[in-house]
Amino acid sequence: MFQLKNYINGEYVSNQDGATFETRHPGNDKKIWEIEVAGQHEVDSAVKAASEAFEAWSQTPAALRGEILRRAAGLLRERNQELAELETLDTGKPISETNAVDIATGADVIEYFAGVAQSIHGQHVDLSPEAFAMVRRESIGVCAGIGAWNYPIQIAMWKSGPALACGNTMVFKPAEQTPLTALKLAEIYSEAGLPPGVFNVVQGARDTGAALGSHPDVAKVTLTGSVETGKVVLAHAARDLKKVTLELGGKSPIIIFGDADIENALNAALVANFYSSGQVCSNGTRVFVQDALYGEFVDRLKERTRAIR
Repeated sequence: MFQLKNYINGEYVSNQDGATFETRHPGNDKKIWEIEVAGQHEVDSAVKAASEAFEAWSQTPAALRGEILRRAAGLLRERNQELAELETLDTGKPISETNAVDIATGADVIEYFAGVAQSIHGQHVDLSPEAFAMVRRESIGVCAGIGAWNYPIQIAMWKSGPALACGNTMVFKPAEQTPLTALKLAEIYSEAGLPPGVFNVVQGARDTGAALGSHPDVAKVTLTGSVETGKVVLAHAARDLKKVTLELGGKSPIIIFGDADIENALNAALVANFYSSGQVCSNGTRVFVQDALYGEFVDRLKERTRAIR
């Protein structure tokens, strides 16, 4: 069985201990590939590569950083179908979703931040009559990105786009359930002209994430995942006061009043609960319906739900 490796410093690198895990298609549980686990050595190598690349990348003119990111967005759009099929194979999501949403919206984010790169300025504050203050915006350093399994490549793009545009470098760990498309994103970044070490991908589960999130040379950690995982990441980051961004699980209520258009209300409730099999952080898990509409709404909802494939 062909094994996928970690992507470090612009190339695929074999791990030292030979440990692997399997990725399977959720639709039929068939094995897709074996993936090499990034142990402490591989995490150290990825962070070192990102650290060494940071000095040059952070000093690269913002216009050039934006140009590289725009090329990456273009390549992602060109390969939308190929990437969507791989994402569906790995996640089990309908191809109609991955084809229309996952890659396209992520590419939009990368393109947006490619344009933002040149508009990031400092600030001059007049403290007249005798003084002034100057604020200078500087890149943070090495960012660790940890992704979730429901939108793997989209999350990788959402995290890397702004980080790279602002002159930071990144080591990204996709969820172990969906490890495939982050590697393709790394390849596309390299093809677009991103220097080696600026975007790296390490594979694995909890131990890999902990090694990455607690690494002393990582300046910021960004996680999309569960509340429990967020607590662990925050605890690791607190040891040396890393910057942290957490996008954790949420509950999103829908409120339907008696004067609502019932067809629109039904559509909203169904999309909010069944889109992407309900595996979305904005899933409308609670639907509150005013008494006057409740009976009809529930009856119609039963009919529509039974018809969903």
